[in-house]
Amino acid sequence: MRALDTLRFALDDRINDAPVGPRRVPLGLLGQFQGEVEEFLKGSNRDIDPNQVLVSVEEGSLALVATGLMAATALWTDLERLQNPSALGLIDPKRALVVERWQAAARKNPNRKYSLADPGNAIAIRVDASTDFRNQIEAVWVKVEKYLQGVITDLGGTTKANVHLKLENGKVLTIASSQQLLAEQEKNRLYKPALLLVTAEENLRTGELRNLAMVNFEPAPAWDEAAFKAQVSKGTKAWAEVPDSWLEELRSGNR
Repeated sequence: MRALDTLRFALDDRINDAPVGPRRVPLGLLGQFQGEVEEFLKGSNRDIDPNQVLVSVEEGSLALVATGLMAATALWTDLERLQNPSALGLIDPKRALVVERWQAAARKNPNRKYSLADPGNAIAIRVDASTDFRNQIEAVWVKVEKYLQGVITDLGGTTKANVHLKLENGKVLTIASSQQLLAEQEKNRLYKPALLLVTAEENLRTGELRNLAMVNFEPAPAWDEAAFKAQVSKGTKAWAEVPDSWLEELRSGNR
């Protein structure tokens, strides 16, 4: 795609039944929009230096016009892809997060609209309550039941009971629970290894878990070194007379 130099970001909304604009905009909304525009421009690779980008504020809606973007080829490639609402998973993840926040804000407030466009409208992207920007690549979540093993670092809660489980890789999962289930535990489980049976939604592509909920505390698997060695010894004796080549002979049909 031909590299361009200028991109217009606009936010439309109504506050107290009057449109927002450069002369009338809540300070928090102005700061939030400016921060999101900067985050979108930089992306994950920070191929744009915000100090080198000039921004002007236009009349009408709250509009920021950024110039000095000629060298930002990755930005323009992402914008071209973003014209397909299902391609959110194909663009820079930081930019995708900004679009996801805009989509969520527009769905909560029908007056809220975001738009991005270049001067010639070769790029024209709109985000509002009717659009459906989504990461089609990572949107497949399935309900699962899993065993999770780790160390409990926190549990309980005044209004929402949950369990914090630290996995072996260091990641801490927050798992919703009922107060009754936690109250029924006869032993102190805090800061101790545990095996939990949980329900969750799992992403088929990334393996990420969300909406975790406790089913039960399971007995921790016990390791009996002596019993293991006894089984190894028993198996070694049983297979002592079997030649190492038996599997290959079986596959080749020579037996």
